[in-house]
Amino acid sequence: MINRSSGRRAFIESSITAAREHGFMGLDLFDVFPSTPANMTNMESFLDEWKEAIDSEPKDTDTSPLILTMGAKYSPVMESMTYPVNAIRRTFDWVHVLSFDYHLPSKDRFMLLLMLLYYGINEWIRRGLPANKLVLGLPYHGYAWTLVNPNDYAIGAPAKGLAMTPDGSVSYRQIKWYLNSYGVQPTFNSTYVVNYCKIGSFWIGFDDVEVVKIKVSYAKQKGLLGYSVFQVPNDDMDWTLSRTG
Repeated sequence: MINRSSGRRAFIESSITAAREHGFMGLDLFDVFPSTPANMTNMESFLDEWKEAIDSEPKDTDTSPLILTMGAKYSPVMESMTYPVNAIRRTFDWVHVLSFDYHLPSKDRFMLLLMLLYYGINEWIRRGLPANKLVLGLPYHGYAWTLVNPNDYAIGAPAKGLAMTPDGSVSYRQIKWYLNSYGVQPTFNSTYVVNYCKIGSFWIGFDDVEVVKIKVSYAKQKGLLGYSVFQVPNDDMDWTLSRTG
Protein backbone atom coordinates (compact mmCIF):
# COMPACT_ATOMS: atom_id res chain seq x y z
CA MET A 1 0.00 0.00 0.00
CA ILE A 2 2.59 2.54 1.12
CA ASN A 3 4.75 2.14 -1.99
CA ARG A 4 1.98 3.01 -4.49
CA SER A 5 0.33 6.42 -4.69
CA SER A 6 -3.01 4.82 -5.56
CA GLY A 7 -2.76 2.52 -2.55
CA ARG A 8 -1.89 5.39 -0.24
CA ARG A 9 -4.80 7.45 -1.54
CA ALA A 10 -7.27 4.61 -1.07
CA PHE A 11 -6.08 3.98 2.49
CA ILE A 12 -6.17 7.67 3.42
CA GLU A 13 -9.68 8.18 2.09
CA SER A 14 -11.05 5.02 3.70
CA SER A 15 -9.43 5.77 7.07
CA ILE A 16 -10.98 9.24 7.25
CA THR A 17 -14.36 7.90 6.14
CA ALA A 18 -14.28 5.15 8.79
CA ALA A 19 -13.30 7.62 11.53
CA ARG A 20 -16.19 9.93 10.67
CA GLU A 21 -18.75 7.15 10.29
CA HIS A 22 -17.96 5.81 13.77
CA GLY A 23 -17.60 9.18 15.48
CA PHE A 24 -13.91 8.79 16.29
CA MET A 25 -11.85 11.73 17.56
CA GLY A 26 -8.88 10.66 15.48
CA LEU A 27 -6.75 7.94 13.93
CA ASP A 28 -3.75 6.03 15.27
CA LEU A 29 -1.04 4.46 13.10
CA PHE A 30 0.52 1.46 14.85
CA ASP A 31 3.87 0.90 13.16
CA VAL A 32 6.25 -0.94 15.48
CA PHE A 33 7.21 -3.61 12.94
CA PRO A 34 8.54 -1.69 9.91
CA SER A 35 9.28 -4.23 7.21
CA THR A 36 11.67 -2.78 4.62
CA PRO A 37 13.84 0.30 3.98
CA ALA A 38 11.69 0.97 0.89
CA ASN A 39 8.62 1.27 3.10
CA MET A 40 10.44 3.80 5.26
CA THR A 41 11.43 5.80 2.19
CA ASN A 42 7.82 6.02 1.02
CA MET A 43 6.45 6.55 4.50
CA GLU A 44 7.33 10.25 4.39
CA SER A 45 5.17 10.76 1.29
CA PHE A 46 2.37 8.76 2.87
CA LEU A 47 2.41 10.80 6.09
CA ASP A 48 2.46 14.15 4.29
CA GLU A 49 -0.45 13.07 2.08
CA TRP A 50 -2.41 11.78 5.08
CA LYS A 51 -1.88 14.99 7.05
CA GLU A 52 -2.88 17.13 4.07
CA ALA A 53 -6.10 15.15 3.63
CA ILE A 54 -6.97 15.42 7.32
CA ASP A 55 -6.29 19.16 7.42
CA SER A 56 -8.34 19.88 4.30
CA GLU A 57 -11.26 17.62 5.20
CA PRO A 58 -12.91 19.92 7.83
CA LYS A 59 -13.15 22.71 5.25
CA ASP A 60 -15.57 20.53 3.31
CA THR A 61 -17.46 19.06 6.27
CA ASP A 62 -17.48 21.88 8.84
CA THR A 63 -16.07 19.61 11.57
CA SER A 64 -13.01 19.69 13.82
CA PRO A 65 -9.86 18.10 12.36
CA LEU A 66 -9.19 14.51 13.30
CA ILE A 67 -6.36 13.90 15.77
CA LEU A 68 -3.54 11.85 14.27
CA THR A 69 -1.28 9.77 16.53
CA MET A 70 1.27 7.00 16.11
CA GLY A 71 2.55 3.96 18.00
CA ALA A 72 6.28 3.46 17.36
CA LYS A 73 9.23 1.41 18.57
CA TYR A 74 11.30 2.55 21.52
CA SER A 75 13.95 4.01 19.18
CA PRO A 76 13.68 5.73 15.77
CA VAL A 77 16.74 3.76 14.62
CA MET A 78 16.58 0.07 13.75
CA GLU A 79 19.17 -2.27 12.24
CA SER A 80 18.81 -1.14 8.63
CA MET A 81 16.01 1.43 8.87
CA THR A 82 15.22 4.76 10.46
CA TYR A 83 11.81 6.30 11.00
CA PRO A 84 11.31 9.55 9.00
CA VAL A 85 11.37 11.69 12.15
CA ASN A 86 10.89 15.03 10.37
CA ALA A 87 7.73 13.77 8.66
CA ILE A 88 6.50 12.28 11.93
CA ARG A 89 7.02 15.65 13.64
CA ARG A 90 5.03 17.44 10.92
CA THR A 91 2.22 14.90 10.78
CA PHE A 92 1.34 13.54 14.20
CA ASP A 93 -0.14 15.27 17.22
CA TRP A 94 1.85 12.90 19.42
CA VAL A 95 3.67 9.56 19.31
CA HIS A 96 3.22 6.62 21.70
CA VAL A 97 6.71 5.17 22.18
CA LEU A 98 6.58 1.49 23.14
CA SER A 99 9.46 1.54 25.61
CA PHE A 100 9.36 -2.17 26.39
CA ASP A 101 9.73 -5.65 24.85
CA TYR A 102 13.38 -4.92 24.04
CA HIS A 103 14.32 -8.58 24.51
CA LEU A 104 12.02 -11.59 24.28
CA PRO A 105 12.41 -15.19 25.51
CA SER A 106 11.22 -16.41 22.12
CA LYS A 107 14.45 -14.99 20.63
CA ASP A 108 17.01 -14.50 23.42
CA ARG A 109 18.65 -17.37 25.28
CA PHE A 110 19.67 -15.32 28.28
CA MET A 111 17.85 -12.67 30.25
CA LEU A 112 18.80 -9.40 28.58
CA LEU A 113 17.10 -6.54 30.37
CA LEU A 114 19.18 -3.59 29.27
CA MET A 115 17.53 -0.29 30.16
CA LEU A 116 17.02 1.06 26.64
CA LEU A 117 14.36 3.52 27.78
CA TYR A 118 16.77 6.43 28.21
CA TYR A 119 18.58 5.73 24.95
CA GLY A 120 15.37 5.44 22.94
CA ILE A 121 13.66 8.59 24.22
CA ASN A 122 16.86 10.62 23.92
CA GLU A 123 17.34 9.37 20.36
CA TRP A 124 13.83 10.44 19.34
CA ILE A 125 14.48 13.90 20.78
CA ARG A 126 17.99 14.13 19.32
CA ARG A 127 16.62 13.39 15.85
CA GLY A 128 14.10 16.20 16.06
CA LEU A 129 10.87 15.00 17.67
CA PRO A 130 9.92 17.45 20.46
CA ALA A 131 9.65 15.95 23.94
CA ASN A 132 6.10 17.30 24.25
CA LYS A 133 5.05 15.07 21.35
CA LEU A 134 6.31 11.90 23.04
CA VAL A 135 4.14 9.61 25.19
CA LEU A 136 6.05 7.00 27.19
CA GLY A 137 4.66 3.47 27.02
CA LEU A 138 4.58 1.40 30.22
CA PRO A 139 4.04 -2.39 30.14
CA TYR A 140 1.63 -4.14 32.46
CA HIS A 141 3.25 -7.45 31.58
CA GLY A 142 6.57 -9.23 31.89
CA TYR A 143 8.31 -12.18 30.27
CA ALA A 144 9.23 -15.61 31.58
CA TRP A 145 12.34 -17.61 30.67
CA THR A 146 13.26 -21.21 31.53
CA LEU A 147 16.64 -21.22 33.27
CA VAL A 148 19.42 -23.56 32.18
CA ASN A 149 20.49 -23.80 35.82
CA PRO A 150 17.85 -22.86 38.42
CA ASN A 151 20.65 -21.95 40.83
CA ASP A 152 22.03 -19.37 38.39
CA TYR A 153 19.37 -16.72 38.07
CA ALA A 154 21.14 -13.36 38.07
CA ILE A 155 20.30 -10.99 35.21
CA GLY A 156 22.08 -12.32 32.14
CA ALA A 157 22.06 -15.97 33.24
CA PRO A 158 21.68 -18.59 30.46
CA ALA A 159 18.15 -19.62 29.55
CA LYS A 160 16.66 -22.38 27.42
CA GLY A 161 13.90 -20.19 26.05
CA LEU A 162 10.42 -19.05 26.97
CA ALA A 163 8.28 -20.33 29.83
CA MET A 164 4.72 -20.33 31.21
CA THR A 165 2.87 -19.13 28.08
CA PRO A 166 3.19 -19.75 24.33
CA ASP A 167 5.17 -16.52 23.85
CA GLY A 168 6.55 -16.14 27.37
CA SER A 169 4.45 -13.06 28.17
CA VAL A 170 2.85 -12.94 31.62
CA SER A 171 0.42 -10.27 32.79
CA TYR A 172 1.21 -8.32 35.96
CA ARG A 173 -1.94 -9.82 37.48
CA GLN A 174 -0.65 -13.34 36.83
CA ILE A 175 2.81 -12.45 38.14
CA LYS A 176 1.34 -11.19 41.42
CA TRP A 177 -0.70 -14.40 41.70
CA TYR A 178 2.45 -16.52 41.28
CA LEU A 179 4.37 -14.40 43.81
CA ASN A 180 1.61 -14.74 46.40
CA SER A 181 0.99 -18.43 45.73
CA TYR A 182 4.65 -19.44 46.01
CA GLY A 183 5.61 -16.92 48.69
CA VAL A 184 8.27 -15.34 46.49
CA GLN A 185 9.63 -11.84 47.05
CA PRO A 186 10.68 -10.09 43.80
CA THR A 187 14.06 -8.37 43.47
CA PHE A 188 14.48 -4.79 42.26
CA ASN A 189 17.66 -4.06 40.29
CA SER A 190 18.37 -0.32 40.19
CA THR A 191 21.09 -0.67 37.54
CA TYR A 192 18.80 -2.25 34.96
CA VAL A 193 15.66 -0.65 36.45
CA VAL A 194 13.68 -3.88 36.50
CA ASN A 195 12.00 -6.26 38.91
CA TYR A 196 12.51 -9.99 38.60
CA CYS A 197 11.78 -13.21 40.44
CA LYS A 198 12.57 -16.93 40.21
CA ILE A 199 9.92 -19.58 40.65
CA GLY A 200 11.43 -23.05 40.34
CA SER A 201 13.23 -23.09 36.99
CA PHE A 202 11.26 -20.11 35.69
CA TRP A 203 12.62 -16.55 35.71
CA ILE A 204 10.28 -13.57 35.22
CA GLY A 205 11.32 -9.99 34.47
CA PHE A 206 8.69 -7.25 34.84
CA ASP A 207 7.91 -3.70 35.98
CA ASP A 208 6.64 -3.40 39.55
CA VAL A 209 5.90 -0.30 41.62
CA GLU A 210 9.55 0.80 41.90
CA VAL A 211 10.05 0.76 38.14
CA VAL A 212 6.79 2.54 37.34
CA LYS A 213 7.69 5.34 39.75
CA ILE A 214 11.10 5.80 38.13
CA LYS A 215 9.66 5.82 34.60
CA VAL A 216 6.89 8.29 35.42
CA SER A 217 9.42 10.55 37.14
CA TYR A 218 11.65 10.31 34.07
CA ALA A 219 8.75 11.28 31.77
CA LYS A 220 8.09 14.37 33.88
CA GLN A 221 11.78 15.27 34.03
CA LYS A 222 12.14 15.07 30.23
CA GLY A 223 8.99 17.14 29.66
CA LEU A 224 7.18 14.37 27.79
CA LEU A 225 3.51 14.80 26.92
CA GLY A 226 2.58 11.94 29.22
CA TYR A 227 2.59 8.17 29.52
CA SER A 228 0.31 5.35 28.44
CA VAL A 229 -0.01 1.71 29.48
CA PHE A 230 -0.30 -1.62 27.70
CA GLN A 231 -2.66 -2.84 28.79
CA VAL A 232 -4.96 -1.82 31.66
CA PRO A 233 -6.70 -5.22 32.23
CA ASN A 234 -3.28 -6.73 33.01
CA ASP A 235 -3.09 -4.79 36.29
CA ASP A 236 -3.86 -6.69 39.49
CA MET A 237 -7.15 -6.66 41.37
CA ASP A 238 -5.99 -3.71 43.51
CA TRP A 239 -4.95 -1.62 40.48
CA THR A 240 -1.47 -1.39 41.99
CA LEU A 241 0.38 -0.13 38.92
CA SER A 242 -2.39 2.22 37.82
CA ARG A 243 -2.57 3.85 41.26
CA THR A 244 1.22 4.14 41.33
CA GLY A 245 1.29 6.04 38.03
